[in-house]
Amino acid sequence: MSAGAPGAADEPGGGACISDAESPPSPRAPHEVLVAFNALALKGFGGVLPVAQHELVDKRRWLTHEQFLETLSVGQVLPGPNIVNMALMIGDRFFGWRGAMAALAGLLLAPLAIVLALAMLYARFGTEPVAAGAIRGMGAVAAGLIFAMGVKLAPTLRKNPLPIALCAGAALATWGIVGFLRVPMAWAVLGLGGAMVAIGWLRLGRAP
Repeated sequence: MSAGAPGAADEPGGGACISDAESPPSPRAPHEVLVAFNALALKGFGGVLPVAQHELVDKRRWLTHEQFLETLSVGQVLPGPNIVNMALMIGDRFFGWRGAMAALAGLLLAPLAIVLALAMLYARFGTEPVAAGAIRGMGAVAAGLIFAMGVKLAPTLRKNPLPIALCAGAALATWGIVGFLRVPMAWAVLGLGGAMVAIGWLRLGRAP
């Protein structure tokens, strides 16, 4: 492990470097990944993705907005929860399988204990009007957090090889197909997602 400045882009230790001179600083050890994901998991009441964006991009600066959006895009098309897929990819990016396991443990262990305790409380008090109202309120907060994250990440689309109008059309088409026509998400991802990947690949291939 190099004894140089922490987070330097050329640090050779444990595969933590990112091959980009302008890349943000990196965690110095797998335990820092565990602590970061544990922190965002415990803050993520109502939705973890907006908290992950703040913790990893704005606060720790381990990822740029573009890198976070790319990781989120891949995590969405893979089976399983988005944030779990992202945790595995981000941990692996810095420290290989050790980083992936550290990120997964930080994301799941403490929230698992909390959820089990809340599940027991819900089984006892879930039918109470106060509890039902609180759950509906948390749903509204979660929707607001996700909307805010989308607004914050929207400027990164300027660097997307696809035109903004095409991206917006694909988003609206996905919303209509899944939300109104009730087409399964897997078919929407394979159909629209595959078409957008193909168009992006063609446009990148033609770029000078």
